[in-house]
Amino acid sequence: MIGKCWRSLKVKELGTVITGQTPPTKDRHNYGKGYPFVKPTDLSENIRSITATETEITDIGLATVPGRLIPPRSTCVVCIGSIGKKIGLTSLPSVTNQAINSVVVDPFSHDPFYVYYLLRNALPYVKRLDSGTTSGRENVSKSSFENIEVRTPPITIERKIASILSAYDDLIENNLQRIEILEEMAHNLYREWFVKFRFPGHQHASFVDSALGRIPTGWEVSTLGEHLTALESGKRPKGGAQDVTSGIPSVGAENVFGMGGHNYQSEKYVPRDFFTGMRSGIVRDRDIGLYKDGAYIGRSTYFRDDFPHAEFCVNEHVFLLRATGTRLTQNILYLWMQEPATVSAIRATNANAAQPGINQKGVKGLPIIIPPADIVKRLDDLTEPILALIIHLAKKNESLRRSRDLLLPRLISGEVDIAHMVTDRLLEQ
Repeated sequence: MIGKCWRSLKVKELGTVITGQTPPTKDRHNYGKGYPFVKPTDLSENIRSITATETEITDIGLATVPGRLIPPRSTCVVCIGSIGKKIGLTSLPSVTNQAINSVVVDPFSHDPFYVYYLLRNALPYVKRLDSGTTSGRENVSKSSFENIEVRTPPITIERKIASILSAYDDLIENNLQRIEILEEMAHNLYREWFVKFRFPGHQHASFVDSALGRIPTGWEVSTLGEHLTALESGKRPKGGAQDVTSGIPSVGAENVFGMGGHNYQSEKYVPRDFFTGMRSGIVRDRDIGLYKDGAYIGRSTYFRDDFPHAEFCVNEHVFLLRATGTRLTQNILYLWMQEPATVSAIRATNANAAQPGINQKGVKGLPIIIPPADIVKRLDDLTEPILALIIHLAKKNESLRRSRDLLLPRLISGEVDIAHMVTDRLLEQ
């Protein structure tokens, strides 16, 4: 495919390159409902579309950063800190901070989706341009970024390539939306039964006072430790696991951020002989993972059904929790740990003033309301297919990502002849 019809261009010839800017943070009127304000933390290594941001700016805030508004379908690339990793495509008119360079494409000259995939494929090259001059952080200047050379085919071929790759990302994003809905269903069921006490037959229940307020008769306030069979953390080899490139995956706190979420690119490994010698921290099916020290203590995840791996361990920054399975099951434990009140209670046990952290004593002492076993079983049975489907979709997404990432460089380089490619057939494989 690569021949006379393919051209060598610089990034700045694909469209207008805009470096973001942060509205003054001291003026609260700059922030609020309005335009998405994209920061590197809003971008993912695996998710294409920027559908939501942690912060938004108002029209007042927009006026403080003239010329920085970028339209939908602009490609945002992190060029200060974590460069060569994070990239995204805007869904709405947006503003970015100064760590991001955005390419605003002329859709009559180039396909915006193709430019996204073209730059995604170029991320390793962006990484090599790091000058490291911004307070010791990774840094690629706007000039260096916009002068990166790329090769592009005619726009008709761009559109075909973008269509093939977008089919994968469209499915991934659809599955993510389904996961979000399923999670909300499971959490709503839990809250309805175990927080609002509107469980089947609640109309006939009597209530008694407890240390945690009024609870149904037959329910009890207990401590988490009384209903656990294990609370343990793992470890890493001396010097850490960063230099080990194969072996057994070792999950750290950076991958504890909810059910079905996992960043395989950030994984580290421990040697198998080290793994077999571990006395704790080896993950069993349906273990709950808890972020135990660092900025985000209290976050949790659910390892089950061979996700993210059939065999793996955690490091010293993660607790594994296993419930007795009678009046507290793993499903109910996970849903309880996701409740905002539980997360706050976990963070309140912080035992380290210098570096936030929680210990076994604090976790075991957490107060928890325990229902009768029959109520637990009924809710467990209701939530099981929901939670199982979340994991099924998460595994499907990882398969789609792997296929997309294998195909991406071959399409962008012109190695694959797209004339005879059928997207539906590819996605079925």
